[in-house]
Amino acid sequence: MMGRDNPGAAGEWASAGASQGPTESPVPRTPSMKFLLPLLGVALSLHGAAFAADIKGAGATFPSSVYKTWAAGYEKERGGKVSYQPTGSGDGIKRIVAREVDFGASDSPMNQADLDKNKLLQFPTAVGGIVPVVNLRGIAANQLKLSGDVLADIMRGAITQWNDKRIAALNPELSLPVASIVRVVRAEKSGTTEAFTKYLSLMSADWKAGVGHGQLVKWPGAVTAVEGNDGIVKAMKDTPNAIGYASYDRVISARLAGVRMRNRTGQFVAASEEGFRSAVQESDLDKKGDETASLLDQSGPLSWPISITTYVLVDAQPKTAASAREALQFLYWAFLRGDPMIRNSGLTPLPTAVQARLVPRFQKVRPQDGQPLNFYAF
Repeated sequence: MMGRDNPGAAGEWASAGASQGPTESPVPRTPSMKFLLPLLGVALSLHGAAFAADIKGAGATFPSSVYKTWAAGYEKERGGKVSYQPTGSGDGIKRIVAREVDFGASDSPMNQADLDKNKLLQFPTAVGGIVPVVNLRGIAANQLKLSGDVLADIMRGAITQWNDKRIAALNPELSLPVASIVRVVRAEKSGTTEAFTKYLSLMSADWKAGVGHGQLVKWPGAVTAVEGNDGIVKAMKDTPNAIGYASYDRVISARLAGVRMRNRTGQFVAASEEGFRSAVQESDLDKKGDETASLLDQSGPLSWPISITTYVLVDAQPKTAASAREALQFLYWAFLRGDPMIRNSGLTPLPTAVQARLVPRFQKVRPQDGQPLNFYAF
């Protein structure tokens, strides 16, 4: 989400693929006037407001640090209190459908038919990455290299030893332990799991046929199952010879040993915000404006192969304008102010051009009482 006081955002996106040559970025360097005008109206009135009720959100653990950062900034600047519970994407969808929260969050986008059926609107908020992580004695972060097909065979239990010849062939310079592989996975419905297993399905016909993808899958063999990205972090630290998967922001904050992955161009890359931006620029999210386009296994020598977009969901037809106004004010404030707060956090803002297309969607919320929302009139 892009701030008026964030002139570097467009340049940041323009430089994501700089190593590929002097060609111009497909992302505009400045937002359109159509984008700036409604934001200017908000920016002129960003001070002093009282809020009648707390704003409640729940769902994806993947972006939870971002939402909590935005919540803290919002409370400091605006005085409104936002509570966010990182309960998993499946629960976030369930709770917004039941109208138990003001906004739900998911790493798995809902399709238009389900949005229409449940009278919801969906907004992408940020881009990040899922990183395979290991706990192997003597092997530091970004030293172990894996390809997608080898990772899939590890995660389905077809490769059971760390010194397996296929792992060794990718890592001739490492001394791999003679030890059994322990797989650490998510126990609850998770958008992170869905994206991770979609990637494995792309990489391996055996995985696709035998396991498939979903928010909750049946992992072959014995696994250690824990809840949330933070549960993965703890289990990985506590479990020698383990492999798991976690959001990049957790990997850097907890100093986990991430794996270098071979991307579509054949390059072994470490996860990075630059790699997430490259994946976006190579995808239909940027090229065609398809907000639910996959960022997995995109071209580009810098692209991180397990990049994903994360989303929030709100009631499209709230019973009253008053019941929806404060949540929309928070999300619109984050849309305006949020980018500088998450830079170097492990997630990256959406491209400016994508953000510009989202502005009119806030106005599609239609309260049943017919009263104006005035979510931008702070």
